[in-house]
Amino acid sequence: MTHLEPGMTAPDFTLTDQDGAEVSLSDYRGRRVILYFYPAAMTPGCTTQACDFRDSLSSLQGAGYSVLGISRDTPAKLRTFREHDGLTFPLLSDPDHAVHLAYDAWGEKKNYGKTIEGVLRSTFVLDEDGVVVQALYNVKATGHVARLRTLLGVDA
Repeated sequence: MTHLEPGMTAPDFTLTDQDGAEVSLSDYRGRRVILYFYPAAMTPGCTTQACDFRDSLSSLQGAGYSVLGISRDTPAKLRTFREHDGLTFPLLSDPDHAVHLAYDAWGEKKNYGKTIEGVLRSTFVLDEDGVVVQALYNVKATGHVARLRTLLGVDA
């Protein structure tokens, strides 16, 4: 798979959220979307990133963005994560990582000096028509949301 780039249409998908409901990207047509892929719920980096999105959600929504988080976690684990950290945006389960593959957010990476296959922490900003505006690969959990807000011109 090759990286998505600005101007490309984002691959559509339907995944299950933390409450067991089906959510399709097409449900968000007409709205701008920030779609982010993270390795695992309830881990330090992923918690930091999710809480940063939570803390910035009102300013992002005020600028017209919806936020969706995607991981391989089960809906039950996502529900626990959401409740534990007071997350207020949908978390979607992609257990077979098919959507990760479609977005090229899965592949080889270094983990403690070893090369492994796994989630490549990535964020995509989509316009109202589902077209990629920003494709950010291999982002860092800490400080990513602040940098994203700056990139999008969204005040805190």
